[in-house]
Amino acid sequence: MHTITSTWDTIIQYFFPIFTVPTTEIFLNLITGWVLCTARHTITGILPFADPAGQKAHDAYHRFFPDASWAMSELWRLLTILLVRGFYPTGIIPADLDDTLFHRSGRKVDGAGWWRDAVRSTGTNIVHAWGLNLVVLTLRINPPWGGEPLGLPINMRLHRKNGLSLIGLAEEMLTEVASWLPQRRFINHSDGFYASLAGRDIPNTHIISRMRRDANIYDLPGKKRKKQRGRPRKKGKKLSSPQNLAKRIHNFKLVKTCERGKSRKRLIYTRKVVWYRVSQKPVLLVISRDPTGKEKDDFFFTTDLSLTAAEVVSGFAGRWSIEDTFKNTKQFIGGQEPQTWKRKGPERAAALSLWLYSAIWLWYLQQKSKQRYFFVQPWYPGKSAPSFADALSCLRRVLWRDRIKYMFGKKFVHNKNFEFLIEALAAAA
Repeated sequence: MHTITSTWDTIIQYFFPIFTVPTTEIFLNLITGWVLCTARHTITGILPFADPAGQKAHDAYHRFFPDASWAMSELWRLLTILLVRGFYPTGIIPADLDDTLFHRSGRKVDGAGWWRDAVRSTGTNIVHAWGLNLVVLTLRINPPWGGEPLGLPINMRLHRKNGLSLIGLAEEMLTEVASWLPQRRFINHSDGFYASLAGRDIPNTHIISRMRRDANIYDLPGKKRKKQRGRPRKKGKKLSSPQNLAKRIHNFKLVKTCERGKSRKRLIYTRKVVWYRVSQKPVLLVISRDPTGKEKDDFFFTTDLSLTAAEVVSGFAGRWSIEDTFKNTKQFIGGQEPQTWKRKGPERAAALSLWLYSAIWLWYLQQKSKQRYFFVQPWYPGKSAPSFADALSCLRRVLWRDRIKYMFGKKFVHNKNFEFLIEALAAAA
């Protein structure tokens, strides 16, 4: 077990250069306490698990988010480099982007506002809630046990009222991540709201997104004739909308796709077009149809014209991993719960909860297969792969054993009474 603990320590110590010497200890204690906390994840709730001996004044932990001298951008940069080095040493790096709402209480939370709550809203009923509107970029990881991919956060921005738009913040994040790894290529997947990123000049990054069913699309422009006056044409003749185009197509091809870890068959049609309102450069339109006719046609596009239709459909389907990231961060880590209100505090606390989600998965994925064990409960006999709750519980077991060994001695780690207590604490939330 000592090897596993050293691995967690090694991951956290990798980020120590970002902090000053006094803040380093607070960071280590706070992150460990956050993982072990069985109460609400407020600073006061985390403190008994972070510093049980009370060696630091509680004010130091409360000041860590709003006042301490450290940069969240550096935490993201080092984390991104660490993840890419471990999971994508070569090849194209897949990423997913979306926004989410972290609910908060209190009228004086810096950066909070009334925003549309996508979880509770429907097509006919829009629900607004008070909180932090976050734009998050995740790295997509295919776990060794297969199935649905994981989305590990690698960057985040806080959307403020009267500030930079969601699209502007997304462009800023993608450009920043590309600058950290200037020799690498990225492909970003996002829903139709972020389709206009295709027209932005983001270095070394291609986009896969949805295309509107009623989009105004055009054929590719013809080549300019010799001695023809004027500038070259940017678009050809206007085509029917994707929805109308799909009704007249009869030469669909049947292909196999991998959607969220499951193999499926799709009828596919592709065509290079110009979606002039979004991007003046050609994009690859992909129309995806359910062979059984039960589902409506889907319309995707990509700025990478070299991709196959199966890669586009599979890539877009995999972006659901970011939705799991949002759910798990709120439910199991308590990303919405730290009660810090002033200056950088709310933004840093939200970002650190997302960062911690990536760090926990990174630790878990580095363990040997025998050490990545999880329990199959009687009410879920078909479970075959670990969830984030399993990864968190596994890390808690290791940290609790290490803490008990430090406090009471090595022999107590193997005591059956302590073993029962460890299992109870590992599953507590």
